[in-house]
Amino acid sequence: MKITVLDGYTLNPGDLGWEALEQLGECTVYDRTPVDDDKEIIRRIADAEAVFTNKTPLDAFVLEACPQVKYIGVLATGYNVVDVKKAKQQGITVTNIPTYGTAAVGQFAIALLLEICHHIGAHDKAVHEGRWEHNADWCFWDYPLIELADKTMGIIGYGRIGQTTGRIAQAMGMKVLAYDSVEDTSLESETCRYTDIDTLYRQSDVIALHCPLFPETEKMINKDSISRMKDGVIIINNSRGPLINEQDLADALESGKVAAAGLDVVSTEPVRGDNPLLGAKNCIITPHISWAPKESRKRLMDIAVDNLKAFLAGKPVNCVTG
Repeated sequence: MKITVLDGYTLNPGDLGWEALEQLGECTVYDRTPVDDDKEIIRRIADAEAVFTNKTPLDAFVLEACPQVKYIGVLATGYNVVDVKKAKQQGITVTNIPTYGTAAVGQFAIALLLEICHHIGAHDKAVHEGRWEHNADWCFWDYPLIELADKTMGIIGYGRIGQTTGRIAQAMGMKVLAYDSVEDTSLESETCRYTDIDTLYRQSDVIALHCPLFPETEKMINKDSISRMKDGVIIINNSRGPLINEQDLADALESGKVAAAGLDVVSTEPVRGDNPLLGAKNCIITPHISWAPKESRKRLMDIAVDNLKAFLAGKPVNCVTG
């Protein structure tokens, strides 16, 4: 079997290995593939039976030109880069990696929140610049510091990642309001309960987004929903950038309606220079790295290999083509 990896660098910049995949066939790994060049994508997978992609799109035109492809492994949880309907029509099995980064993404959501609450990076920089050494008092702070105990975190999307974030929040003394289309009432306690979206908006001091991107969730954080939130709410998003209307959030940050935002995702990635959030007050933006600890990437690699092994054994798992 010929195997092609279209964009392997972000998964494996050199600290992992491709040996397990190479044992399954003749494997060609490209660090990057131009995402807007269908002809080059077709050239690179023209003789491949199995293709792995993370962000390189495999649209209907590409799939039509490559009838020899029998398997597509998406090296991520989201699989919108593949025309799944067309793949299914051509008998191509498409799989994803659903659970590799649960702990890492939940941890990162809390890291964004703690940075907002304490501005650790800015204060560390101030100390190294000599400001503490020459300060008239024994300590100083440049920003309001926030204690999270007894505050309420609203979590939109209470699946595995949302629950992980919720457990950490509760361990810090926070109360959790959860909103999800599917409710597991066994998770409810004195410090955690399900609620409707309006109550979550109205009562939460912090709102964390951990929901998928669907037509009904696109730009769910907008001028209208923000108007229903507490004054001074904090918004955390390391799920999907298009969940937020970015101009509306930027306006709310400027007005102070939203006190701060911690974002690991934006609507177009890499971020464009004209993104209104780049110039907004109190907005932390990191380059989509919640998923990227080595432990998490190793787990992703292992699951990707297992997915292909299961396909070759005639018992595919983690299929998104049904």
